[in-house]
Amino acid sequence: MTKQTAFYDIHVALGAKIVPFAGYDMPVSYTSITEEHLAVRSKAGLFDVSHMGQFIVKGKEALDLVQLVTSNDASTLNPGEAQYSCLPNQTGGVIDDLIVYRLFNDQCSEGEMAFMLVVNASNIEKDWAWIAKANTFDTALINISTKTSLLALQGPQATAILQSLTEVVLDDIAFYHFTKGKVAGIDNVLISATGYTGAGGFELYFDESQSEVMWHAIMDAGKTSGLLPAGLGCRDTLRLEKAYCLYGHELDEDTSPLEARLGWITKTKKAADFFSKDLLIAEKKAGSTKKLIGFKMEERRIPRQGYIILDMDDNEVGIVTSGTMSPTLEEPIGLGYVKAEHAKDERFKIAIRKKTYPAVQVKLPFV
Repeated sequence: MTKQTAFYDIHVALGAKIVPFAGYDMPVSYTSITEEHLAVRSKAGLFDVSHMGQFIVKGKEALDLVQLVTSNDASTLNPGEAQYSCLPNQTGGVIDDLIVYRLFNDQCSEGEMAFMLVVNASNIEKDWAWIAKANTFDTALINISTKTSLLALQGPQATAILQSLTEVVLDDIAFYHFTKGKVAGIDNVLISATGYTGAGGFELYFDESQSEVMWHAIMDAGKTSGLLPAGLGCRDTLRLEKAYCLYGHELDEDTSPLEARLGWITKTKKAADFFSKDLLIAEKKAGSTKKLIGFKMEERRIPRQGYIILDMDDNEVGIVTSGTMSPTLEEPIGLGYVKAEHAKDERFKIAIRKKTYPAVQVKLPFV
């Protein structure tokens, strides 16, 4: 049986197309994916992403646990800062990608630190079990996923819309920083300058009991700014235009962060050990066997996950991980893994059903 977020009745009332996703009934679109996508790029869109998971790591050795399970260096974080990271497994692959928040010290007793880990909805149980098993430290692990609502207000008008609802000076919140304050009369809202669209904006974490109040306040504030409710469909097309990885597509337990172009979050030089550190050091030295590339189709054929990538001599060299018709570019784009020796090839073929279609490698991001 699928679960529902606190916004489910709103989605239904708005006529959203509801689909099962990561164990939840979620809106894929309200009007159309293209219309919502273009609204986020040019104006603003509001996403319900409350299906995501949130874990609190709090205690005297909280940093030790976070450092062990994540690839980035959480010791560099000050309170009010966040970082993109991943959970490596013990064989060099990725259990999940996530955002690590260093929480403010007013939530800690003397000598303690606190973090919030925001994980993918489809991996909540797996991630929780993995981190809990690793927790041999003097620190508490608390799952607040079912108590927390999360809205993403994204797009160039997001700041102006949200600023009308809060006295917090939003321009003072740098990218991948956050603060806490009152929004739409709701206390204790975590306001984070993060998102998964590449269009700018904020993510808001708050108690789920305030969900309907928050949604309606934001939508009312955005009426004259072109704000639209936005579903998971355009969340995917937006992230793909920016070449952001999606777990289960570009990331999985058999793919290393280095292969996924995520060497910048794989801090093998950090003092603390973390899972697969030695394997990733060796991979950095020897080189990866496959690499993630981006490409555009030369004909209006959409590449889909699982399609085979061929070289110009029809040799199989890789596989497509994501593809779509880009609403911004109005042409088909895709991501995929190819053998390392073909990572600099300019041209490929994509096998679609029983035919092949030409594709050209492009510099990422697409937009």
